[in-house]
Amino acid sequence: MNLTNIAVIESIVEQHAEEAAFLWLLRDAAVQAPHYSLNDLADIDERVEAHIDGLRVAGEAGWSFCADALAQEEPGEVFAAAVLAFESGQDQRIKMVLEAAATDPVLSLGLISALGWLRFDQVKEHIDQLLRSLTPELRRIGIAASAVHRQDPGSTLVDALNDENTFLKARAIRAAGELGRIDLLHMLKNQLAAEDKECQFWAGWSAVLLGDRDEALEFLKTLATSESPFLESALNLTLRVMDNTSAQNWLKEMSQQPDWLRYTVIGAGVTGDPVRIPWLIEHMEVPELARVAGEAFTMITGVDIAYEDLEGEWPKGFEAGPTESPEDEDVEMDSDEDLPWPDAQLIAEWWAKNKAAFRNGTRYLLGQPISPEHLHKVLRIGFQRQRAAAALELAIFQPGQPLFEVRAPGFRQKQILGLK
Repeated sequence: MNLTNIAVIESIVEQHAEEAAFLWLLRDAAVQAPHYSLNDLADIDERVEAHIDGLRVAGEAGWSFCADALAQEEPGEVFAAAVLAFESGQDQRIKMVLEAAATDPVLSLGLISALGWLRFDQVKEHIDQLLRSLTPELRRIGIAASAVHRQDPGSTLVDALNDENTFLKARAIRAAGELGRIDLLHMLKNQLAAEDKECQFWAGWSAVLLGDRDEALEFLKTLATSESPFLESALNLTLRVMDNTSAQNWLKEMSQQPDWLRYTVIGAGVTGDPVRIPWLIEHMEVPELARVAGEAFTMITGVDIAYEDLEGEWPKGFEAGPTESPEDEDVEMDSDEDLPWPDAQLIAEWWAKNKAAFRNGTRYLLGQPISPEHLHKVLRIGFQRQRAAAALELAIFQPGQPLFEVRAPGFRQKQILGLK
């Protein structure tokens, strides 16, 4: 083989490594996006797998490019290297990946994702070794990987609930809820008094998901109306388990406070009660709230604003997200950029024609009263945020059942849901 051919092959292998890492970043955003369906996620995952397969075929050359890319300290590069390392079973490769990423919270996301990407029978032995490790960071990765596969890590999970390492403890507390470990409810409630705020939140979240409607629910309600980084997650679960009358009264109180309007709009979609739709339509006239109000409307009614030609125009003079001005210090991304812009007038006309099909006081998700049968349908046909809502509702219906993992590889989710 001449040098030209070698250079061409190396460039192809390098491209496989770069694309696998880039596409992982794309799918990491997609799993939480409002406009990605399960089919869309599966399509991305097929592309990821195709590039990973290219690296597999390249053998040592494929691994070499991935190993060198670890120096970039990016989670996508960690993902690609970790898939090859754990799949190979070669201790040196695995050690290199763990040393590069295990102690970094951001980089370890790619590492955990790789363990979740591969079939459980491929990684079970590696996960067991992580769970037996004396290093808390490695046990955390083992617990997280077990949780992604919805496989119970056993006694390691129980031990981790009282570990001194708060990072490990927080992941174990979260895993207990994801896995449906009702038997650990008492231990979880004890963690509501933990000093670490992340441990506190996941203790409340898991305890409520597992059926607690007293102390843990009150704790989450407090978080949902505080300046907490877990505010939206707390609100998202709290409103689903409250009785509807109490939830509506709570939203009414929140709506009186301008600083909480955005969360009240989101909460209206969470409760699913069409009594809030006229109020949502009013707030579609407010540029800062219009798109999220449209999403809440869709959550309740199931109407696809873009598909049904109910979109409006971007308001003149309104800016969201970073601008091109060097003097603008606001670099926060537009959190609603993937949502359609609703036309309030067109949606009001649609509602006038269709509101008779909805009953105030009944909770809806995508146009149908919430029921286990409908929630399973949403898992099959909904967009990612809608699917995440359905997964939570199902877990609330059946405390003790594992929370459906809507972030798992699309091809695996399809198998679980009986889809082609």
